Parts: sequence; C-alpha cells; structure tokens
Amino acid sequence: METDKNNEGRIQLNYPMLTRANYTAWAMKMKVYMQDHSVWEAISPKDPETTVVDEKKDKVAMAAIYQAIPEDVLLSIADKESAKGAREAIKTLCQGADRAKTAKIQTLKAEFESMTMQDTDSIDDFTMKLKGLVTNIRSLGETVAESYVVKKILRAAPSKFLQIASTIEQFGNIEKMTVKETVGSLKAHEERIKGQTDTKEGKLLLTREEWVKREKEESKLLLTKEEMDETLKQRKRRGIVCKEQGKRIHPRWTR
Repeated sequence: METDKNNEGRIQLNYPMLTRANYTAWAMKMKVYMQDHSVWEAISPKDPETTVVDEKKDKVAMAAIYQAIPEDVLLSIADKESAKGAREAIKTLCQGADRAKTAKIQTLKAEFESMTMQDTDSIDDFTMKLKGLVTNIRSLGETVAESYVVKKILRAAPSKFLQIASTIEQFGNIEKMTVKETVGSLKAHEERIKGQTDTKEGKLLLTREEWVKREKEESKLLLTKEEMDETLKQRKRRGIVCKEQGKRIHPRWTR
C-alpha cells in the first residue's frame, strides 16, 4: 500500500485497483480506506431505513470508487447516482465472475483428482499433463501446494511403482519434498525396471539361440545316423553281418 503525506501531515491513501481476481481483498481495503476518510456511512449506513446520507460524503465515496476501478468497470456503473449503488453494481459484477471462476477451478480440480497414470505412460508424460492442470488452477488465483501435487503423483502411479511410492511415503518428508525430487526418484525406479526387462529378454533370446543350436546338432546327429546306415549297407555288399551278434563275417569264411 502506497501512502503520501500532505502539508498538514495527514496520510493520503492510494486506493487499490480492482482486477478480475482480487475483488474480496479490494472490497476489504476499500472499506478501511473509506472508514479512514469518514465516508463509509455513505456505503453502509448504520440504519439504512432512517439514515439520510450526507451528499458531500457520498460524492467523496463515489470519487474513491472511481479512482479504484478500471475503465471497463467504470463504464458499466456510469448510470449509478450514489456510492452505495455503484458499489453494489461492482459487487454483483465481480461476484458473478467469481462464481464462474470458482466453477472452473472445481472442474480443473476434479480433473486433477481423476487423473491416473497408465502402465504405458512414462513418468515425464504424466507429470507434464499434471503440471499443465496445476498451472491452469494457479492462474485462476487458487493456491496449489507442492506437497499436494507430490501426493497426487504417488497416488496415481501404477502398480509397478508401488514399492518406490510406498518407500517415499514411509521414509520421505512429503510435506517438504518437491515435485522434481519425486519425479526423479520415480524415473530412477523406471529405468531400473527397464534394465531388468532387457536382461530377461536377453536371457530368453540366449535360450532361443541355444535351442536353435541344439536343433542343428540333432539334425547333424540324424545325418550321421543316415551316413552310418549307408555305411552298413556298403559293408553288407562286401561281407556278411551276423544277425545274432551283429558281427561282420568275410565271404570266404563262410565257404
């Protein structure tokens, strides 16, 4: 709040400017400033039914309001003849905007709470979507604590992050932990999971290679058996094989 002093030493207040997001604070400040200038009775008389508002006080109060509102609001209340009427019009205008803003905030919060991370989502992609919602909520003047976002990330993580999420909740200081720290821990766990998956796939691939090698060896063994059969046939042509003992007998031995 800026202040100036006149020649008599009285403090002159610079009225706050009304915006789309600060009506509640603006109204509180304007009340105090008008009370300081003894013109608040023009806005809120003690007995509205019997009190006659002093014309000078009403004009001073109207001048104070005009100094504290932007031009677009000024044009919307130009037909108001009293400070009380002008203030009521501003209240209706701003509270209508506040209701719309509140509804928008509630919609964004509901979307925030319903977000879940799928098994196919990466930590970075999910966090980016979540941060986008948080940014939109904060842009409407709503406070979103860092710890609130951290807890949401841990709740929304799929089952593959259950172990690391439980560890963070049990041993980490979630109230002081940042989103960046939480995401870093989950990403490190995600990389370890990928490493383990790659190792398992490598083992499976090695087993397949061994299986192919085994098939080749068996094929080679079968080929060797065929060769042995052919060799046996050739031997039969040159001699006689004993059926009982499986011994080869030279033809001249049978004479």
